[in-house]
Amino acid sequence: MSDDDGLDLGGEDVGGADGGKKRGGPGFLPNLLKFIAIGLGALIFIVAVVVITVNIMSGKSESQTSMDPTSEYIGTRPQYATFTLIGQINTRTRDLTHAVVVDMLIEYDLNNNAAQTELTGRVNQLRDFTRNYFAGKYSNELEPENEQKLKQEIREILNTRYLDTAKVRNILFNKLDVMEL
Repeated sequence: MSDDDGLDLGGEDVGGADGGKKRGGPGFLPNLLKFIAIGLGALIFIVAVVVITVNIMSGKSESQTSMDPTSEYIGTRPQYATFTLIGQINTRTRDLTHAVVVDMLIEYDLNNNAAQTELTGRVNQLRDFTRNYFAGKYSNELEPENEQKLKQEIREILNTRYLDTAKVRNILFNKLDVMEL
């Protein structure tokens, strides 16, 4: 056999047993369609995976960190200035069998100079109010479980009856002791 039997050096079609397949012949189209089908299948698979992943990540299912929509939003607590000049007040309760010692602080808006001036100007009225308020309460009304109610009531009275421009935002008790006589 010669060396030139299987080589197509001249570019001519040498008729062999297989008929000499050309590159653009009938076997090329099925191979091309097969690769296109594989590519489309892979593309469909990738799109399906992406869609499922995005649906899971976007939260269409219930999130584990969801908040109750009926509850109030509690953000950062505001800072208030504190008025401390009332001092400690000692008085008897309304039932005359107990004494109360109270050191009350008033919180108002920070940087509100008008409120600070008004509270300072009314310090004697505030001391008198505090003494009268606690002298008008029975000892069972001054128990620790009623403290929030007392603070709310004091805040409302001060804002509506005693203060003009200043607004009390919160009442604090440094000391609230009820002692039996």
